[in-house]
Amino acid sequence: MTHEPPPLVKSAGLISLATTISRILGLVRETILAALFTRFQTDAFYAAFRIPNLLRDLFAEGAMSAAFVPTFTRILQRQDPQAAWRLASLVINFLVIVLGLIVLLGIFNAPWIVDTVVGGFKDEPGKSELTVLLTRIMLPFLLLVALAAVAMGMLNCHGKFFIPALAPAVFNLGSILVALSLYWLLPAYGIDPVAGMAIGVIFGGALQAVVQFPSLLKLGFRYSPGFSFDHPGLKKILLLMGPGTLGLAATQVNLLVNTWLASYQQQGAITWLNFAFRVMYLPIGIFGVPIASAALPTLSSHAAHHRGRQLRDTLSSSLRLSLFFNVPASLGLICLSHPVVSLIYERGRFTAADTLETGWALIYYALGLAAYSAIKLMVPAFYALDRPRIPVLISAATLALSITANLLLIDSMGYRLLALVTSLAALLNAFLLYHWLQKTAGVLQTAKILTTFLKVLAASLVMAAGTYQLYQWMAGAFLPVGFTGKALVLAVSVTAGVSIYALCCRLFGVPELDQALELIGRRLRSK
Repeated sequence: MTHEPPPLVKSAGLISLATTISRILGLVRETILAALFTRFQTDAFYAAFRIPNLLRDLFAEGAMSAAFVPTFTRILQRQDPQAAWRLASLVINFLVIVLGLIVLLGIFNAPWIVDTVVGGFKDEPGKSELTVLLTRIMLPFLLLVALAAVAMGMLNCHGKFFIPALAPAVFNLGSILVALSLYWLLPAYGIDPVAGMAIGVIFGGALQAVVQFPSLLKLGFRYSPGFSFDHPGLKKILLLMGPGTLGLAATQVNLLVNTWLASYQQQGAITWLNFAFRVMYLPIGIFGVPIASAALPTLSSHAAHHRGRQLRDTLSSSLRLSLFFNVPASLGLICLSHPVVSLIYERGRFTAADTLETGWALIYYALGLAAYSAIKLMVPAFYALDRPRIPVLISAATLALSITANLLLIDSMGYRLLALVTSLAALLNAFLLYHWLQKTAGVLQTAKILTTFLKVLAASLVMAAGTYQLYQWMAGAFLPVGFTGKALVLAVSVTAGVSIYALCCRLFGVPELDQALELIGRRLRSK
């Protein structure tokens, strides 16, 4: 039985809609965190959350997911659904056992882990202890998000994209409701109220996994207990995961090192970097992740049937579509960094000084936005081609260079250097991945990709200049204050920028514009 995935643009559109909802709710969660808590508390929360997030990229949404989807797809297409469901059950059982042990070890060794990850916290009384508490609460999130990632992979392989992409929105909503409910309750028991955010993470993680299983049951999935290392599908996944762990985790490992270095900077540095990365990740979530998620089953299907030309066409089309969306997003965030940060975060305990520092971190992170999205697309392509060791070596090299640069220059440039080097490392990583992808998959229509990039870059530069000038004029003329005033001026500026970009793309003959308009038209017609 053949399971062909739906067209890339349509699938990416469904994922983008759901992911947009999720990212907006994620920003709401971050806004609440910024407004209700001090930088002392938010630094501790983000340092504690960094630990399960690193492991999530290694064992859940990163290497495991990229290894699971191609293997599951091959069995689904070459054997029968029951064999594929059996493999999924084995993977779930494996994750429960292995990640359960990791979570327990992490809880017992949380003080040592915190001292290792954020050694600078020891200089501030109570900060390490708070981070240990939050770490112990949030570590089980790793297991929950791993189960959610397996469910997402199975649904995506069956052409179901909307519910898996919407699951993170359920996570954000659940975590927000729990955190607000506990904010006033926990202090009565002598517990820091920021622990409510950590408890919300666990509750939201459980919802993210549970919300996907009704769709799986409709497809015929039935969980089966038991475990066997001899299963060829499971061995294949573990074989792919082994060398690929570092390949997909480069960004998270770099962020972990950045967290350690930032813990020795001024208070608030970890928070500023995390808030900036969250804003920068919004367009990646809306454009980069949906394109990569929609492309992976298609790439896996082409690889399974040895359709080399179709695989290269899909890669080329996906990369061009990613550039079309993410290059203007990058320049837009750079020219409107501080207004965007001010609109999202500046209220309550998040001051104008916090906006200034977060805005600069956002500028440096945004430089690598298009590269981050391209990496999310290209690394899984190596998995589909059964060549996971290549991104491992590339990631290891770029990671070593970035860590070296950070260690040498951190004292002279401060925490902002960490964001800049992260972007430069991503750009180098993307370039090397593309080079070796051509050697592995064949010629990837480089001339077409480069032509699209240059046209998109030119249109984006015109857009950025026009948007910046319009915002400066409106901000000076109307002196916007409060959320409504800031939002109105920013919305007008962004709308004008999108119009300028679309007009320039039409003048420059960028074909991806028609794909985007087709996607928007289909969504409006469906509504």
